[in-house]
Amino acid sequence: MIDFIGQLAVAAGNLAEEGRRSLAAEDIRCKASSADLVTAVDRRVEEFISAEIRGRYPGHGLFGEETGSSGDTAEHCWIIDPIDGTTSFVHGFPYYSVSIALRHRGRMVAGAVYAPMLRELFTAEAGAGARLNGRPIRVSECGELRNALLATGFGCVRARMRPDNFEFLPEITRSVRDIRRCGSAALDLCNVAAGRFDGYWEFALQLYDIAAGALILAEAGGRVTDTSGGAAWPENGLAATNSRLHPALLECFRKNRRISGQTLCVAPPAGG
Repeated sequence: MIDFIGQLAVAAGNLAEEGRRSLAAEDIRCKASSADLVTAVDRRVEEFISAEIRGRYPGHGLFGEETGSSGDTAEHCWIIDPIDGTTSFVHGFPYYSVSIALRHRGRMVAGAVYAPMLRELFTAEAGAGARLNGRPIRVSECGELRNALLATGFGCVRARMRPDNFEFLPEITRSVRDIRRCGSAALDLCNVAAGRFDGYWEFALQLYDIAAGALILAEAGGRVTDTSGGAAWPENGLAATNSRLHPALLECFRKNRRISGQTLCVAPPAGG
């Protein structure tokens, strides 16, 4: 199974990269705003992935960012983000990825994230660890926020939801070594899994953004919760760390909410 998912992610990534090199202005359109892009390549890649899965597993359900759900209540359901980081993709910034996960009876059991321009393939199976280009990976040993490099994103800002991430930045920025914002939730999670980042947080994500990456991180020894430490992610935000930093990162959220009286933002419905 994991070989199929990995090979499919690479094939889809190669198709995306081929499309990027010939991308024209008329192939790009906006969704909710000028910052929320989709291209003809997104749909083409998702259709390719879906066709390959249907050909091999005709009884399985599908849930994709661009085409929505089909049989997603089946025991097995594939969760697909054909291009996670479409703005990066359009601008030729290499931080975009293809994300494919398999859910069985509500539990993620396998996943792959492929970054075509970086030629990095992250894979994981439940209970079998995580790998980068076939080699085992593990989260960092960083145990103090002051020494940590974190990643984040600003989906809440684009969705005009509150609280938005700018309201948490001062508290977290003062607490850590530095912060990066690269534009692909799937890759951010994978880079925590590989020990490059020590943690990652974001709001207003959808399941297809993070399904594969969250499994890869968990299998590499990391921890994923909502920003209150619960299991309501991504609906109530996402906090992902190397495990050791998790209590300290959650405390940043608690402290900020006590001061401002904020409540959690809830992601818009899938497909919005």
